[in-house]
Amino acid sequence: MNIIVCIKQVPANTQVKLNPVTNTLIRDGIQSVINIYDMHAIETALTLREIYGGKITVITMGPPQAEEILKTAIGMTADEAVLICGREFAGADTLATSYTLAKAIEKIGNYDLIICGKQAVDGDTAQVGPGISQWLNIPLVSCVNKIEKSEGNKITLHRHMDDGTDVLTSSLPAVLTVVKEINEPRIESIKGKLRAKDYKITVLNANLLNCDSEQIGLKGSPTFVNKVFVPQRSGNKEILEGSPSEKAACLAKKLREAQLIV
Repeated sequence: MNIIVCIKQVPANTQVKLNPVTNTLIRDGIQSVINIYDMHAIETALTLREIYGGKITVITMGPPQAEEILKTAIGMTADEAVLICGREFAGADTLATSYTLAKAIEKIGNYDLIICGKQAVDGDTAQVGPGISQWLNIPLVSCVNKIEKSEGNKITLHRHMDDGTDVLTSSLPAVLTVVKEINEPRIESIKGKLRAKDYKITVLNANLLNCDSEQIGLKGSPTFVNKVFVPQRSGNKEILEGSPSEKAACLAKKLREAQLIV
């Protein structure tokens, strides 16, 4: 089973700065780590390779420093790593990012599964995995917390929902997004770290991917950040006393008085 894992570099702390013109994160020079959900995506791929064999290719889009997270994936024993890098990709929203990743996946080819983390902790949109699925026109199963089996060109999965667990069967190739509950990511092995130290990462730019220049970076991003601010707290707090039923009745009365409910 050949698997492509899409990962993202996110700030290691909250000390981040924004570009004053585009309101996008300034990532250059910021200490970064692998998005935590993507660590679970890598572990999922490693577990599947142990069962079914095959190859794992990890890809990310970012500045040159993003090579560090790819080296971490190699240290975890991923087989290959690809960095999509170039100024032309800067300022991409989730639509432009998913387009670019899909173009890279098309270039890599020969894949059975594409695995992404459920979402990135710096954006929390959970849109890139579904976007890749749409661009490639292949099935998507999101929020996967268990992979039951894979036979032929079918895979059976579990995903957690608000009202229980769905058990789904999907054809391959497919895109999966995984949640943290699916596994516990392993640490880099000594052998893996030694390999990562000398590993030469493949770097792809827009020309090599044959990207449409109108669909990448800021040009290809229909969404934008208009304003960034820290919410100001306002209003008074009141602690309601009494039994649960008394507090509920008191709360309902206050909400009616404020015309928030009828």
